[in-house]
Amino acid sequence: MIAVKSPLNYIGGKHRMLPALLPLFPKRVHTFVDMFSGGCDVVANVDAERRVANDLNHYVVGIMREFQRMPIGEILAYLDGEIARRGLSKTNEEAYARLRNDYNHAPRPLDLYLLVCFGFNHQLRFNAAHAFNNPFGRNRSHFSPRMRDGLARFKARIANVEFAASDFRELPTHGLGEADLVYADPPYLLTCGSYNDGRRGFKGWTVRDDLDLMTLLDALSARGVRFALSNVMEHKGHVHEPLRDWAARRHYAVHPIALDYNHCNYQARNHRHATREVVITNY
Repeated sequence: MIAVKSPLNYIGGKHRMLPALLPLFPKRVHTFVDMFSGGCDVVANVDAERRVANDLNHYVVGIMREFQRMPIGEILAYLDGEIARRGLSKTNEEAYARLRNDYNHAPRPLDLYLLVCFGFNHQLRFNAAHAFNNPFGRNRSHFSPRMRDGLARFKARIANVEFAASDFRELPTHGLGEADLVYADPPYLLTCGSYNDGRRGFKGWTVRDDLDLMTLLDALSARGVRFALSNVMEHKGHVHEPLRDWAARRHYAVHPIALDYNHCNYQARNHRHATREVVITNY
């Protein structure tokens, strides 16, 4: 199965990581739960009888539900029509600003997707008041033919995904068993995760949240439910000690993932210390 890429440039997205991540998952999974699904790069590429995607950012979940609900022809017709009607282009900053203002007064999922298409680096950015605030992507960002084709392929992959927009502590897991898999990709404390895409912009991620997540995963493991957790163990000389100690104490398997995070913040690069991303599993 050829991997599809999310139509959203979600901070922390796992498309580049899929070749290393997917082989770590069990070959047979009944219910797959993506606890922090973001742009859905992972859940869209997992083979399971039942797939659940959850994210705290209900605006992102709203886009995914709209993609799922509408026929691809209607989606493309709406996008093309709004681009033409509004005069959206790689150089028309005023048209982008008007769309952003209109969206913040009357949010619509496909309008938010258009803002992503024409925004700086195709990013999802919200302020503390939940107003979309990503600047214009002059001379670069637009709804390209590649994005158009990718959207159709992605939509097909999420046709039967069940979406939820809950805090991970409130996501129902009582029905899960040994045939299932929970994947957790929370915000990373040690890397460039200002997470102004919504997860952290909507609710600050702290060490307490990491500890609560570890407790939840321990409880799942005690019931025989399999889990996989993505995180960063070390970054720029800093070690995530609670994560390291938890994995060692519980004798969970720690799988290194070779990815470079030095590019995350172009204003504060540090090439002297490697970033060590890992996937921690209980199987």
